Amino acid sequence: MSGANAFSSKGGLAYTELRRRITSGELSPGSRLSQYELADELGMSITPLREAIRRLASEDWVEMDAHRDVRVASMSAAEARELLEVRYSLEPSATELAALRRTEDEIAAMRAAADALLPVTRAWGEEAITAHRAFHRAIYATSHNKVLTRLLDDLWDKADRYRRIGLALPAGEDPRTVDLNEHHEILELVVDGDAAGAADLVRSHIRHSLGAVVPGALENRAGAGALHT
Repeated sequence: MSGANAFSSKGGLAYTELRRRITSGELSPGSRLSQYELADELGMSITPLREAIRRLASEDWVEMDAHRDVRVASMSAAEARELLEVRYSLEPSATELAALRRTEDEIAAMRAAADALLPVTRAWGEEAITAHRAFHRAIYATSHNKVLTRLLDDLWDKADRYRRIGLALPAGEDPRTVDLNEHHEILELVVDGDAAGAADLVRSHIRHSLGAVVPGALENRAGAGALHT
């Protein structure tokens, strides 16, 4: 029994670490994973690492070919748009529930997350993305719906890869300032218990978010590449 637990534990650790490296951009899209080097680096045998890779492949974080080569999943305009559509469907509902179910302790936690927010621009980079993610999670986790929270956690992990692309776009400072201010407006609607108002503002917020401009940018990039081939 202890051996089985150790195997599962090491596979879980490898899964968590590889997923972290992918979501942070440390492992770039399309890059090849050297399995034996990774196993040595993580201080484990190849077996739990392969367990982790199979799990990552089942969740579309990595791609495996017929020769057992493993690469970090590529990114596309189609996936960016799909992620945006799912977020638009789920997050307003979670925010609506948060407005109905928030506790005083959760209100304090949401306010602390809001105080840490920064404009999501190139100037602030990873610090802004991390704070942005923490604020939205503080809101949707307050829905007290574990299934919805888990779905949104997975969604945000994948969408953050696309937000990093958005940081490189010349969107200007004004849209990001509006975006920053909307977070505080969403918070106050949740605190006030205005479920419908909070959900409506989140829908508008998502439509004008950094992630919303990425699908078109990727399509333009692909089109420009096609013109030069």
